[in-house]
Formats: sequence, structure tokens, C-alpha cells
Amino acid sequence: MHPVVAAVTERLVARSAASRAAYLDRLAQARRSHGGAPARARLGCANLAHGFAAAEPEQKDQLRQVRAGKPNLAIVTSYNDMLSAHQPFVDYPPVLKAAAIRAGGLAQVAGGVPAMCDGVTQGRAGMELSLYSRDVIAMSTAIALSHDMFDAAVLLGVCDKIVPGLVIGALAFGHLPTVLVPAGPMPSGLPNAEKARVRQLFAQGMVGREELLAAEAASYHGRGTCTFYGTANSNQLLMEVMGLHLPGSSFVNPGTELREALTRAAAARAVELAREAREGGPGIGDLVDERTIVNACVALLASGGSTNHTLHLPAIARAAGIALTWDDLEELAAVTPLLCRIYPNGTADVNHFHAAGGIGYLVRTLLDAGLLHDDVATVAGPGLRRYTTEPVLGPDGALTWREGTPTSLDPAVLRPASDPFSPDGGMRVVRGALGTAVVKTSAVAPAHRRVVAPALVVDDQAELIAAFERGDLDGRDLVAVVRYQGPAANGMPELHKLTPLLGVLQDRGQRVAIVTDGRMSGASGKVLAAIHVTPEAAAGGPLARVRDGDLLEIDADAGVLTLADDVALAELPLRPTTGAPLDAAAWTGTGRELFAMFRAGVGAADTGASVFPEVPTAPITDREVSHV
Repeated sequence: MHPVVAAVTERLVARSAASRAAYLDRLAQARRSHGGAPARARLGCANLAHGFAAAEPEQKDQLRQVRAGKPNLAIVTSYNDMLSAHQPFVDYPPVLKAAAIRAGGLAQVAGGVPAMCDGVTQGRAGMELSLYSRDVIAMSTAIALSHDMFDAAVLLGVCDKIVPGLVIGALAFGHLPTVLVPAGPMPSGLPNAEKARVRQLFAQGMVGREELLAAEAASYHGRGTCTFYGTANSNQLLMEVMGLHLPGSSFVNPGTELREALTRAAAARAVELAREAREGGPGIGDLVDERTIVNACVALLASGGSTNHTLHLPAIARAAGIALTWDDLEELAAVTPLLCRIYPNGTADVNHFHAAGGIGYLVRTLLDAGLLHDDVATVAGPGLRRYTTEPVLGPDGALTWREGTPTSLDPAVLRPASDPFSPDGGMRVVRGALGTAVVKTSAVAPAHRRVVAPALVVDDQAELIAAFERGDLDGRDLVAVVRYQGPAANGMPELHKLTPLLGVLQDRGQRVAIVTDGRMSGASGKVLAAIHVTPEAAAGGPLARVRDGDLLEIDADAGVLTLADDVALAELPLRPTTGAPLDAAAWTGTGRELFAMFRAGVGAADTGASVFPEVPTAPITDREVSHV
């Protein structure tokens, strides 16, 4: 192992010792309560009858058999047919059920979870519910699994908050083996770089809405995940590197024979894992340990993945009793090479990345460099080296895995650790008088990674858009301070609509950057952006004291986020706060008023921006139940 990766892992283990031990004790108690029998064996007769009432006759008879009965899989789906990435899931439950039966098990759809599309809600009031929806999804997953009917779980999810929410919810049932099942990306359409060019032309008034819509529709054109490397596709890569997908399954397109074969294989593997669990085999809570979390961090950094995972990974880790910090990510970033150029970090999309060798090659070169832990458990079996293989269909249609390519098939997209695009990872943590923030550097040219410019302070992104449209931003260097956008202020919306207009100013030669306690899209691009600033303005953080004209400095390479004027720097803590988040009466409409309790109880960005306690430590108390 690389000494820094080993040291970070050791510190993470030590820091998490008490909380991880409490979590694992909960799993042990849950296993003891099952006693090696199917979970439904604990149900009373009336409970069990409700659980199989709607099953087909043959499956009903099998569900009645509890002592040595067949394992029953819980299918938790995030299907809806508005969200392109999730539309393919409409066909999955029957396929999964049939595959489970062929493998000697059973399966039921245990529940559904919401799945909102950040592409639809971008810049709209609904975006203020996006991050909160992750924890709603976690709770919905827990409700689905709470029926004590199930011996393993199959989770259907792809997009931004859905996959982290599913995993957090499943970790509350960490004794259950769990396989995540992707749907794959849509085929490549209009190149992402061309789409971005048209967006900038529209921002300048040089093309109209019709031309913009044509470009967007040619880019987002079919079933499957959007093809840029944002949060949805970062989710898929991380789930595979964490060993929660089957090897090579993340980026196989929907509607293909290989995609359906992988879906069937996921159900069959879940049945096998459920049987193994009766003999003490691992559940998802065992798989997601400190080494797995470090592997996820390294893969995120090496691939130039989404900044949203600086929120999601700490939240996932805490759900498993692991106290991941931004300091850990920062240390790993210093030694993790950037190995991928996928839009917005390059011109290729995820289909090109997959064709170049994809996750299998990325895992291989990171393992060979000592940057990933191989000694982990996965849904495919022990050892991460299994994830250097790729799935193929034989002439008879049988699914097998073969060793993946030992070299990159396109060095312009994917490189070995010995010849990286950059010697360190695609993210930085910046700190200083304005707080602590995250910067995605992989898409920012070195010449733009340090900006010293006067602050332009707004409390709503609409103010900045209006100033751009009036021409007030023309010809001036500036750092846009967009505050009161944190998790407790308004749900921490993404501010991706600001990217095209700031890109226009940068292309004109202006020095521009953004500082915000909100989020940018996982596709954050070429403009320097210090995001997720904590403490946030709504919690009295320093951004609440910044004034128009203050000279700010952001230096991603040096890790600096501060005031560049010594006088202002000295007086900043003494200044009164200005501005405020919307009050409860104003924060209404689009269902936002229903989430007031989330605003009141959400945690800080650097701990995951979650409404859940950091670590569940209360012991499980088994109640006496009547057995069939």
C-alpha cells in the first residue's frame, strides 16, 4: 500500500473505533435474532399472511415455508419514467423475480423511493429539496426493509441523491446482503462540450431558446443516465469500486442483452449471498468498512468525480459507524493521480471512458500502484482484484467474466497511474478566514486556480443572473459570493445555472470565481468555485460578514480561502452579519414548507449535511414475537 493511503486508513480506523464497534454490534444482534432462519420465520401468522397475500400461488406456498425456506429478496426501486436514468427500471422487477426463482430464491418489490431529476429542477424551487431527498430516500429504503420478510436486498438506483440514500438506508439493515443494480448510460448524443458552447451563446443572447432546446434535447436524448461525468455517473463508478455492483456492470447501456444478463446475474448473486448469510456470511454493513470508504475516496479523486460526494461519502460512512472527514479526502488527494478526462474534465463521455478500459482498468492501475485496498469483501466475492474483469456474453448467451484490458485503449481519456494527467487528484480543500470549502480542480486550468478579486455579494443566484443580464458584470474582475445557500438555509441547492454566465466572463479575459455555501452541479466546469463553505452563512459563518468590494483570495493549489486585505481581515470577526435566509413564511411553495424540520435539524456540510445522528449507537432490543 502507498504509505499515505495506509496512514489515512489507520487513522480512520482509530478515529472510528468506538462508533464502528457499536455499529457492528448492532449487526451481530440482528443476526442472532434471525438464528440462521429466513427473516420471515420471526413473523406471527397474521403478519406472514399479510406478507404473501398477493403472491402468485407457487410463490405463496414457498413463502409459507419458513424454517428452511427459500431466501426472499427485497427489491427497492427508484423507478419513474420522467427521469431518463431510472426509466429502464420499469422492466426490472419481473426480470429480477424470475432470476431469483431460477437461482432457488424468491423476490418481492418491497417498496419504492422518490427519485428527483436535478436536471429538471436546476435553478427552480424544487432544487432546494434535492439534497434533503437523499435522507428521505434513506428513510423510504428503511421502511421498505422494515417488514422482516427479507433475507437480502436488491436496490435499483442511479442518480444523484438516490444511490447515496439507498445505501444509507440499507446500512441501517447492514446484516442483510445487498446488491445495487444500475441501468447504464444512454448512448452518446450531442457532445457535452458542444452543449456547453450553446449554453454560453444563449447566456450572451447570441442564440435563442429554440436553438438551446435543440442542443439540450440532442444531448439528453434517450433512456439511461446523462453521459457527462457528474454525480450520477460518479455514483456508478463508486458503487463498483466499493464492491456493491457486479464487476463491469456500471456503464453497460440500457436495452442491450448484456444489460439484461447483468440484471439477472445480480438477482442470482443476491440469492447466493442470502444463503451465505445464514452461515455467517457478510451483509452490506460488513462490506462497507474503512478500507472500502478509502477506496471510494481514491476512486473519486483519480476519476475527477463529483464534488457532491464530499457530502455523500461522509454521510454513507457515518451510517456504517465510520467518521470520514474532509481532511482524509485532502490527504488522499495529494497522492492520488488524476487518471481520467471525462466531461467536464475533458471532451469524452462515460461511454468513451468505458470503451477505453473503464472501471476495470482504473481499478487495475490503482491497485498496481498501491492506492486501493485489495483485501476487501465485495458482492462478487473476496478481493477487489475481481473488479479488473469485464462481463461478456458467450455464443450461447451465457454471462461470464474475462480479464479486462491491461492497458488503456485511449490514453487521451484514461491513463495509467504511472503516466497521469496530473500527479494529484481532482479536488482540493481550501481554508481560511472565510471558512472551509471544496474546490473541484480537475476541470479548472492551472492559470485559473488562483483568483484575487473584489467580492460581489448576493443572497440569491437570481440576483447574479440579473446583474449579468444588465451588463453590470462586464469588464470587471470579481468573486461572486452567493451565500445563504447552505443546508440549513434552503437545502443547499445546486447553482449550476451560474456556470455558463461566469464562463462567458472568464472567456472574455476577466478574472472570476465563485464562493458559496451552496453546491454546484457534479458537472461543475472551468470556473474556479469554492463550494460547500462551512460554517454556512445561516449558522453565522464568515460569509455572512463579507461585504461588496472586499478583496478575496481563492488559491486552490495552496489551499487558501481568505480576505486579501489585512485591515478587512482583522475586522471581519467584529462586523455584524448582513442578509438572512428566507424565513419560514417565505420558504413555501413546491412543497418546501413540508421540509421545515430538515432545515432545523440538518448537519454541517463537512459531516455530510444529513438530518441523521452521526452514528447510531443505541442497541437493538429484540421483542418477543409469536412464531408460525
